[in-house]
Amino acid sequence: MINPPSMTRSLRALAWCVAPWLVACGPSSPAPSAPAADRGPPSALTVNTVRLQTSSVPIRLTANGNVSAWQEALVGSQSNGLPLKDVLVNVGDVVQRGQALARFDAATVQAEVAQLNAAVAEAEALHSEAVANAQRARALGASAPGPDPDPSTLPGKDAALSWPVSGALSAQQLDQYLTAERTTQARLMAQRAALQAQSLRLAQAQVLAPDDGVISARQATVGAVVPAGQELFRLIRQGRLEWRAEVGAADLARLQPGMSVDVQVEASHLSATVRQVAPTLDPATRQALVYVDLPEPEVRRTGVKAGMFARGEFDLGVSQAHTLPQTAVMLRDGFSTVFRVDAQGKVAQTKVRVGRREGDRIEIIDGLPLDADVVASGGGFLADGDRVKVVSVGAAAPSPAASAVPPAAVTGR
Repeated sequence: MINPPSMTRSLRALAWCVAPWLVACGPSSPAPSAPAADRGPPSALTVNTVRLQTSSVPIRLTANGNVSAWQEALVGSQSNGLPLKDVLVNVGDVVQRGQALARFDAATVQAEVAQLNAAVAEAEALHSEAVANAQRARALGASAPGPDPDPSTLPGKDAALSWPVSGALSAQQLDQYLTAERTTQARLMAQRAALQAQSLRLAQAQVLAPDDGVISARQATVGAVVPAGQELFRLIRQGRLEWRAEVGAADLARLQPGMSVDVQVEASHLSATVRQVAPTLDPATRQALVYVDLPEPEVRRTGVKAGMFARGEFDLGVSQAHTLPQTAVMLRDGFSTVFRVDAQGKVAQTKVRVGRREGDRIEIIDGLPLDADVVASGGGFLADGDRVKVVSVGAAAPSPAASAVPPAAVTGR
């Protein structure tokens, strides 16, 4: 009779002995897959190719510069020692020619003008009397010589109208009357000149705008006593602005007055015209200024202000150039490159030198023959040496949205 505990121990021992043999003799591991090279050629991408085309491309010169006032007038004080009574305008105000900008307290000048008016009236009276006496003296001097006239008959205050003309005056007396006429005339002219000077000073107590324009700066302060010549306001004449483009010496000869310019200020574009090209260059920068008039309606529409930075393109005409779609040219490692496709469908990355851009076309200056087939779009998913399948040769490049190669196609390559 078999003892159950002894049987159990025997089965356990047998299991421990058979287990290693079962592991060693178990199912074999699956055979390794064949190398990738034995699978056949990789799957090809589908591309369109284009060739260089001759197109008319505008010639443009790009420059930078600042927007400035066409002319800025300095409005200063012409009255010396008078306090400012009123300041009538502020920065940004639009003013007209002759409009009052500020007023001085001219009470002292008004008193001097009144005093000079009285002095002129007195000088006129004295001169009138001297003229009448000189006329009578000339009449007596021209008559026949005779005895000396009676003193009561000499020209005087009471006998001026009853002076007889039958006698004659000595040469000395005639000279005295003529000299008195000239002296009173000179005094009258001096008094009138003094009155004119004070009247001008009184008129200058009111500061007037010299031209139409916009106030761009203000230094006038009520109550300030300013000397003659001190600046009170700055005025942008007629509200005109201009763009002062900085152009190098090599490009300066191609610019002429009257050329059209597309000026970009912030996000706004203005159609402007070249007004003048500077005759000299800055010796420090070797650049010259080109003055471009900005049309006033365009300035108002876009809100352009003096001091803004602007970028512009001068239109120099058109020329023929070899171009490709911009989707065919990529920037890699700092170089412009394209992918050429050979007869076997193999692509080669090629560096090119690019130039002008117009719409969706870009000029190819060097690095590509005219008969080269170039991948039209999707070059960002290619590498040098890849094989592609060309479905359209020389066709125009499709839109980027329709021609973009999906990531799934790259994964299947």
